Amino acid sequence: MASDQEQFRLVSPAINHEGKLPRKYTDEGQGAKRNLSPPLEWYNVPEGTRTLALVVEDIDAPDPSGPIVPWTCWVVVNIPPSLKGLPEGFSGKEEDMGGDYAGIKEGHNDYKVPGWRGPKLPSHGHRFQFRILALDDEINLGNKVTKEKLLDAIEGHVLAEAELTAKF
Repeated sequence: MASDQEQFRLVSPAINHEGKLPRKYTDEGQGAKRNLSPPLEWYNVPEGTRTLALVVEDIDAPDPSGPIVPWTCWVVVNIPPSLKGLPEGFSGKEEDMGGDYAGIKEGHNDYKVPGWRGPKLPSHGHRFQFRILALDDEINLGNKVTKEKLLDAIEGHVLAEAELTAKF
């Protein structure tokens, strides 16, 4: 078994695992410090990875009609494995940043818009799960990328997965 130093890992300089999601990454932040996508870093990308994908969900979101159903906050695909992370406030700026960031595509969240959309919760105590997936093949999901399309397309292509969980 791989040691922690060798394992595929997802971390954030702004969020401790199982720690609090700062307000500036939510819809409850103030002014320009509101709804920023959090900075993320990953380590030990598996050999053979052709692309990375990211899915962020509120895993404690209640469905008004009953059960807990994860609420998608962010979907990001076509992340080159040469990148080591995404900077704070990256969402919506991939083309402005250029270089390796230019080919990254942000999918639609459950608010039905592309990009990061931080939570505005009726009650706090929700867990937000950040998952990075190392894939052995490029994926083309067309113009409207969604979590469901991504998960269908990557079946059988996930080399490794790493998680970071934050609470809000």
